[in-house]
Amino acid sequence: MNIVHLSGRLTADPVLRKTAEGISVSTFTVAVDRAGKSGGTDFIPCTAWRERAESIVRYFVKGSPILITGSLRVESYKDKYGNNRTRTDVNVGQWEFTLSDPTRSASIPAPPLADDFQETDGLDDLPF
Repeated sequence: MNIVHLSGRLTADPVLRKTAEGISVSTFTVAVDRAGKSGGTDFIPCTAWRERAESIVRYFVKGSPILITGSLRVESYKDKYGNNRTRTDVNVGQWEFTLSDPTRSASIPAPPLADDFQETDGLDDLPF
């Protein structure tokens, strides 16, 4: 089973790009603190596709805390000099907002409400 869970902060503003086919893609790095006495930080490259890429670019900036669930992806390739290389990253399956530092909650933008959003007065108005 290939499942990765990360909790960390973005090291830079994510950037949205498009493939030749018009598919949205965003690559970014998440700084994740190591557990234990020795501490340290790992910098994990991540790739998000389509709507996930667009929403990450919309809602996150450098330093934003984020929770990511995805899968580890390892790709082998040859560089321009013919040397064998390996690239490892996390393919983002889901992401979530997190308030790992409550004093910084104002720095996380709230997602916009849908155009057809209607607030209800109570639970009796719910359709289920």
